[in-house]
Amino acid sequence: MDTIAAICTALSPSGIGIIRISGEEAITIADKIFKGADKKKLKESDSHTIHYGHIVDGNEIVDEVLVMLMKAPRSYTMEDVVEIDCHGGILVLKKVFNLLIENGCRPSEPGEFTKRAFLNGRIDLTSAEAVMDLISSKSEMARKNSVSMLNGKMYELIKNLREEILYYIAKIEAALDDPEHMSLDGFEEELQEKINNIQEKINQLIKSYDSGKILKEGINTAIVGKPNAGKSSILNMILNEERAIVTEIKGTTRDTLEESYDIGGITLNLIDTAGIHESDDVVEKIGIERAKSAIEKADLVLYVADSSTETDVFDDQIISLIDGKKSICLLNKSDLQRETTKQELNAHFEGCLIKPVILYTSAKNGEGKEELFEMIKEMFFAGEISFNDEIMVSNLRQKNDLVIASDSLKKVSESIENSMPEDFLSIDLMSAYAALGEIIGEEVSDDLVDKIFSEFCMGK
Repeated sequence: MDTIAAICTALSPSGIGIIRISGEEAITIADKIFKGADKKKLKESDSHTIHYGHIVDGNEIVDEVLVMLMKAPRSYTMEDVVEIDCHGGILVLKKVFNLLIENGCRPSEPGEFTKRAFLNGRIDLTSAEAVMDLISSKSEMARKNSVSMLNGKMYELIKNLREEILYYIAKIEAALDDPEHMSLDGFEEELQEKINNIQEKINQLIKSYDSGKILKEGINTAIVGKPNAGKSSILNMILNEERAIVTEIKGTTRDTLEESYDIGGITLNLIDTAGIHESDDVVEKIGIERAKSAIEKADLVLYVADSSTETDVFDDQIISLIDGKKSICLLNKSDLQRETTKQELNAHFEGCLIKPVILYTSAKNGEGKEELFEMIKEMFFAGEISFNDEIMVSNLRQKNDLVIASDSLKKVSESIENSMPEDFLSIDLMSAYAALGEIIGEEVSDDLVDKIFSEFCMGK
């Protein structure tokens, strides 16, 4: 393979910048531009050592650096790896990087270092994907789940399930090849019991996807309501800061405003929207359409109603838009004289697929904030946001392969029930085995590998 190089830190003024090199010629190329204070070549140095010196371009000193040396196979990629810690100036990093390219490196592709770790057998595909999930973690729970995957918990479970399936495939094949010496008496009952056990574990992983996705991406939360209901004030209350402009003038919010907030380890992706009502203003109309689009895409809708005014047709319109969505109704301005009560508003939800919880709030004094957070936790995590040893699937590719494996095992059960020949069982067992293999990268196409790693950041 080529020797690759990448700037692994952001190209912005900073205290330090890191350039990573990996490949057969990594140490040789680094020796061409690095002059150590002890005048010793990196090639002659021990692995896992750090060396002080200078990067030079001919006789010109480019930067004062520390160089970390990791010789194969004891490195991230299982190849020779050199990391150069420079000063974090943009010009300095570009100069050192260009020197490496001039001396034989090529710029790495996104995710190519992790891709090499996978191709060289250091990590499986679930661990590789966990690397990017860890980097992009938005919450503490997402970080913990990524670390669990990175440490191989998913890999170990899938590997064990495949071994169990392979045992029964081999038993069928052996019996078909040598029926005189290999009996399958009672085999179907034994196989069905094992399939039930495997199915239970696979289905548990599939069911974990919704929670895993929320751990990874957060809860997309649309704040909707009529003009002047207090939507922007509710956003400010949640964030504990004056993020959205609040006035008494209707239609102050004319476009969506997006912010994030952590509640006990889970991220709320908050979208403050324009008030939904009739309007002749072209810009306001666009904002209202975006509000409706935000409702469609939301995992959770916070419907803000003004308790100090009576409901009208626009409240009914909003209720029809959020019908079928997970939602919480916030009867805001509870510090003012009440014109609409929970009971009165609840009558508007008669006939809805999902009736929201209704909560009195006051964005002015913070009433209802903690109760709102508890309701969200209850709605998405049965009241508890915690992380234990259970594996949560947060990757759609992995979920889809689990579904394929589950469907294949269902076909095996159907074949057993219908007393089909053993070779039919073997075909569907092989399909399940292959689908599980795709999850950990044992049976995966080059195109899929390229696609997965192309989504990584540069230098990782």
